[in-house]
Amino acid sequence: MSESNQIGLFDNNPVKNEYDELVKVLNYHCDRYYNEDEPEISDYEYDQMNLRLKQIEKEHPEFIREDSPSRRVGWKAQKGILVKHNVPMLSLLDVFSKEEVDEFVNSTIKNLGEDTEFLVETKIDGLSMALRYDNGKLTTAVTRGDGINEGEDVTKNAMVIKDVVKTMPDPIEYIEIRGEVYMTREAFSKVNEEAEEAGSKTFANPRNCAAGTLRQIDTRITKKRDLSLFIFNIQESRGMEFKTHSDGYEFLKKNNVKVIDLYFKCKTADEVWDAIQKIGQARGELPYDIDGAVVKLNNIADRAKLGNTIKFPRWAIAYKYPPEEKETKLLAVEVDTGRTGRVTPVAIFEPISLCGTMVSRATLHNQGFIDDLELGIGDTIVVYKSGEIIPKIKCVNKDKRPSDWKPYRIPDSCPVCGHKLVREADAADFKCVNPSCPGTLVQRICNFVARDSMNIKGFGSEYVKDLVEKGYIKNIADIFSLKDRRDELVEEKILGLAKNTDKLLAAIEEAKANTSADKVLAGLGVPNVGKATSRDLIDHFGSIDALMNATEDDLIKVDSIGDISAKNIADFFQEEDNRVILEALKAAGAKFEGEIKEKGSALEGLSICITGTLPTLSRNEAADLIIANGGKVVGSVSKKTSYLLEGEAAGSKALKAKELGVASISEEDLMNMINS
Repeated sequence: MSESNQIGLFDNNPVKNEYDELVKVLNYHCDRYYNEDEPEISDYEYDQMNLRLKQIEKEHPEFIREDSPSRRVGWKAQKGILVKHNVPMLSLLDVFSKEEVDEFVNSTIKNLGEDTEFLVETKIDGLSMALRYDNGKLTTAVTRGDGINEGEDVTKNAMVIKDVVKTMPDPIEYIEIRGEVYMTREAFSKVNEEAEEAGSKTFANPRNCAAGTLRQIDTRITKKRDLSLFIFNIQESRGMEFKTHSDGYEFLKKNNVKVIDLYFKCKTADEVWDAIQKIGQARGELPYDIDGAVVKLNNIADRAKLGNTIKFPRWAIAYKYPPEEKETKLLAVEVDTGRTGRVTPVAIFEPISLCGTMVSRATLHNQGFIDDLELGIGDTIVVYKSGEIIPKIKCVNKDKRPSDWKPYRIPDSCPVCGHKLVREADAADFKCVNPSCPGTLVQRICNFVARDSMNIKGFGSEYVKDLVEKGYIKNIADIFSLKDRRDELVEEKILGLAKNTDKLLAAIEEAKANTSADKVLAGLGVPNVGKATSRDLIDHFGSIDALMNATEDDLIKVDSIGDISAKNIADFFQEEDNRVILEALKAAGAKFEGEIKEKGSALEGLSICITGTLPTLSRNEAADLIIANGGKVVGSVSKKTSYLLEGEAAGSKALKAKELGVASISEEDLMNMINS
């Protein structure tokens, strides 16, 4: 029977429909995890869906699809130079209960004999990498990729990781070792603090940060982010044979290789479970995240007897710890305005111990999250921590709700400056848009001087912070009056010596003279108005002056503006503080009039999404080219998208386009469309 006829048989089968949806959802989240390094759900949530998928496949093998995540080890490598695996980098079978651990240990002992020895060790939450050494010299580093055929060559980045041994002092002919690249909590916090200060996107957890860092093109970024490495296996060797896994560890330690530092030798199921419990109790004290414990055979010959499945070794399993959760009482909600203006509510609760550490705070994200929880002060809440650095609130125990309970609402004014908050379009987040708010001023100035706005060369974030702290800049317009205080700046050496000060002041004047009105607008921090929307608004209204007087009805006529954006933009320009700053910018000579540009029509009526790395154009250059020829650039793929302009390492947008039937084009195709 053909596959299409088989599918027809199951059209009205609810279990088959559930299975198909699970395959689709899990594949999407695999792509977010492996290719984008930006997972949208926790490991626990993924594991629960994956368990359900495996249950259905066990009960209904006729449903199994070729694209099921159960038939893959990792995910196809898509970035950079690809390297063939000499030895497969397999996954481990995940188990979640003592019964499953006991079954694995006892059945293995039954097969191999009473003298069977196991190692139980930490399962580091990071990114797998293999290192190859010829006569003690590191030659190649490769990621897991698809686990069977090939991974990504990351040799240059591996060379700058402090834990990677470049030359072994007591070498053998050849050895390939496998380990986990990870990031300590301290290093992770530092990276996110720096990203927040620079106005960049922060990472969700150390694993995502480590994975993205290992794939960086610029090795200086990799080195700066301070990655770490533990080795947990010898994949292959020539010139020396190892009888046991622990013998291999001793050889590697003699060669200064950093191996897993917390492991136990065990003989029985009870000893194995006891070791798992000990590791679980210690994980809160470790400086890095673990997401489980690995149980593996110590004897190498015994491993060979048991062999592997297509996806897992039969001689090892990974026990995944359940999320630890406890009840506590919500005492208060603290509202904070971050550097980007986004207001974040934080739950303050009675301190509890989770994973070995005391916690008393957890983010509440936004009002929508609070509403979904039905949360109020005094509630008894359930807090959990699942191998991640930040505790989370799971739910409210409504049976313990106080009699005077009221639902919590975020205040409608900024806790720093008292300015009215506005809601971001298509989101539940609220932001302070006061351009002079002390909580957001540094970030607003950094945004204004950045490349997509005024593009003032040499105006780094450190200069901005110093100028704000010392009172030279109190709002955006003050940038253009710095020239009037040149002597003071030189005397205090805020921008360096006289030569450097004059250079930056000249760059400010040059940017003012050459920056178009749409980029001035993009730098103002108007809610929901970025680079593309700024261009649309100036093209439509002709000037910032005309935009300042536009009504909500006028704004909605612009294609890229919806109801919420229209209200936020109109409110921004009606604020007296904002109008004062705008008048000061105009008086200083910033361009408010749009440039009249003749557009081509080759792409008229087409909406194009850009993804991946293009051969010769940056994404900004490609976007400018599309707009200059009458097209529209969109940020995500939908059924209304005309084309996906796809470069290398396209990721989830390419999958989405394929799913929706949106045609993909190359940079060459785009140029041909324009030139024809």
